Amino acid sequence: LTNFVASDFTFLNARLAKHYGIPGVEGMEMRKVALPPTSHRGGVLTMGSVLKVTANGTTTSPILRGAWVLERILGTPPPKPPADVEAIEPDIRGATTIRDQLAKHRNVISCASCHSKIDPPGFALESFDVTGGWRDHYRATGEPKEVNGRRVRVWAGPAVDPSDVLPDGRRFRDIDEYKKLLLEDKDQLARSLTEKLLAYSTGAAPTKVDKPEIEAIVGRLRDQKYGFKSLIHEIVQSPIFQSK
Repeated sequence: LTNFVASDFTFLNARLAKHYGIPGVEGMEMRKVALPPTSHRGGVLTMGSVLKVTANGTTTSPILRGAWVLERILGTPPPKPPADVEAIEPDIRGATTIRDQLAKHRNVISCASCHSKIDPPGFALESFDVTGGWRDHYRATGEPKEVNGRRVRVWAGPAVDPSDVLPDGRRFRDIDEYKKLLLEDKDQLARSLTEKLLAYSTGAAPTKVDKPEIEAIVGRLRDQKYGFKSLIHEIVQSPIFQSK
């Protein structure tokens, strides 16, 4: 199951490899490719498709991406925001970063409890742009100005800061360190994936009545080193799967 969060391989064709900045992949056929040690890819979180659908087409959103991680990976979806909270309008000119804009929400007591959970995974993914490409700086736009002898309307804006602190006090500097923190709680990852696979295979989301059996599955997975094949076997042999 750990490969869902962090793996030393991914599946690429030439076009996707170019987008990821990984050399040596030719042709349009998708194939398993070992990732170089310096790559930040590997796992579901850093797939271009996931990063693209969790952006808004123009800018990235730590809120959307963070909520996606909480709901889809950890199985702990955040509550809906209070009705009286103003929406954040992204500064597409790059004059301020989304971190600066979110700070006003994190400083509001009614917002802080949720943003302390949502924002960290979202900030960890800020090193990826709206199409899932790697970036070190935000893109800034405005009136034409001279950069390196050329007049341009787009230039490198503020540096991306993908660091943050989790609600329990653990800190990370980038997406790689955030993945390692996620893997420190494999039980929660296994629990979330178990619930989602049960919902997919039975056509109904697990209920409170199913929780003891789900916890039993997680315990057996722990004994089997969290293997994905083991998870499939446990699910199809479970009373939940066989009775719904």
